[in-house]
Amino acid sequence: MNRHSRYRRARTPVTLMATAAVAAGFFATAVGPASAAKNTSSKAGKPTVVLVHGAFADSSSWNGVIKQLKEDGYPVVAAANPLRGVSIDAASVKDLLASIDGPVVLVGHSYGGAVISNAAYGSDKVKALVYADAFLPDKGESANQLASKFEGSVIGEVLRPVPITNPDGSKDVDLYIDQSKFHQAFAADVPANTAGLMAVTQRPGTGSGLNEPSGEPAWKTIPSWALVGTNDKIIPRELQVYMAKRANAHIEEIQSSHAVSVSHPDAVTHIIEKAARTVR
Repeated sequence: MNRHSRYRRARTPVTLMATAAVAAGFFATAVGPASAAKNTSSKAGKPTVVLVHGAFADSSSWNGVIKQLKEDGYPVVAAANPLRGVSIDAASVKDLLASIDGPVVLVGHSYGGAVISNAAYGSDKVKALVYADAFLPDKGESANQLASKFEGSVIGEVLRPVPITNPDGSKDVDLYIDQSKFHQAFAADVPANTAGLMAVTQRPGTGSGLNEPSGEPAWKTIPSWALVGTNDKIIPRELQVYMAKRANAHIEEIQSSHAVSVSHPDAVTHIIEKAARTVR
């Protein structure tokens, strides 16, 4: 008798009942009113930092920032941005915000800046917005529209579209950065082996999402900070400064590629904590 046979025979009705009970307990917990984010209520009066990644990235792009924030005693949540469209993505982040106790500093990278601008609108929890190499759209503006406002972005030269069919049958495209161009275009100051992994694990944004107009932006009423990467080839410095000044954001600059949270987590952490210290 092999070990697989012994395992099958060991699953008696009692074992199966116990397994079912454990599963039932798990699902009851999962769909109950409490959520994982509820455990992020402020420690020692510090606000929760919610991090929202952009297109062509995922939540792991915040790992260096998360490590430093947690060492400094901040509760942190890295949102899993769906990257399906501004309204869909903002609604997802807004739901996450609703599950968090206490004040929030909401941080967005790249397209994630458009998401936080919409998700925080009308929120009484979000006390500060931080934009890291990010879009700060005004009402009616899309990420794609803003990207073409100034010269210097290579995004149109490096994208690889993949046709998709949405659940309702409509057609769209998922947009990836060509892996062979990812390092220089997105993460030039990141070690090549790390950038190679980022290229493989990148998550696409939809063509319709990057062209979707923003709603009323929260930066008109919530204090904002902007970290501007001067070597950014996705959102050029001139565009970042234009948007940040329009939003009356506190601006800091750093010689960085678009992947600033990976190449300079210390600088990103610094500006987040600067914003967080203003929260009362």
